[in-house]
Amino acid sequence: MLMLNQTDVTPASFILNGIPGLEGMHMWISFPFCSMYVVAMVGNCGLLYLIHYEDSLHRPMYYFLAMLSLTDLFICSSTIPKALCIFWFHFKEISFDGCLIQMFLVHTFTGMESGVLMLMALDRYVAICYPLRYSTILTNPVIAKAGLCTFLRGVLLIIPFTFLIKRLPYCRGNIIPHTYCDHMSVAKLSCGNIKVNVIYGLMVALLIGGFDILCITVSYTMILLAVISLSSADAQQKAFSTCTAHICAIVFSYSPAFFSFFSHRFGGQTIPPSCHILVANIYLLLPPTMNPVVYGVKTKQIRDCVIRMLSGSKNIKSHTI
Repeated sequence: MLMLNQTDVTPASFILNGIPGLEGMHMWISFPFCSMYVVAMVGNCGLLYLIHYEDSLHRPMYYFLAMLSLTDLFICSSTIPKALCIFWFHFKEISFDGCLIQMFLVHTFTGMESGVLMLMALDRYVAICYPLRYSTILTNPVIAKAGLCTFLRGVLLIIPFTFLIKRLPYCRGNIIPHTYCDHMSVAKLSCGNIKVNVIYGLMVALLIGGFDILCITVSYTMILLAVISLSSADAQQKAFSTCTAHICAIVFSYSPAFFSFFSHRFGGQTIPPSCHILVANIYLLLPPTMNPVVYGVKTKQIRDCVIRMLSGSKNIKSHTI
């Protein structure tokens, strides 16, 4: 039902239609979605537990990893439960305000994830290029301020999306061909002028994604130059190995994002909408699922902590309230 006022047409709710063209496969699609979500929740909560309780992990690298895990938990929890409700129970309705909240959370925390990956690249740059000054440069106050600035950047840049969406009249129905409320998916239901939405969306993508990718590229260029200058092959291998998990996290995060960005603009009609929606969901679900797995496998300190915990060792200190 639509609520009319004197200036525009605002829907009381939207209908999230899932993955268009694959409605008959929603039940099958839900199983990998649910499995990945469970792995993401267990893995990231496990990482947070280890980092909090294990003294040897109270270091800048792992503080940034904790930020990444928290961000991943918010990202997948703001979208996947609703998607599973659509697939399993056909609960497709979401209120207008609920849609705005979901849109704000998704875009804010995906922007924050990009920022945290950038901070982690800077952390590796300092650790490899300035190892003797590592602990004095990346102090706890510096890490806290960097995390806060990354969060505030996302919030301040995404807040205008909500106002840009609320100002639009919606007279093209209220059915969103998606599993969650994405900014442009909602804006395309409007019969008003969405040029400002498109331009601002591209500006935010450049200010967040473009800036972060530039910083990551510069950081790893400097790291590569520093590692090549090392005389020992063992030292080179050890330096590269400290970056392996972070490079994997970057690949898992940015690969579906780049595919989605370029396919929307240059794919034309050759790529079906269902593919776009699947990739958009993978973009939100793959990094939270794979990051704890990759860091658990590739990071020796985390791997040793997990082994001690599973073997019943007392090296992980107890915590009582």
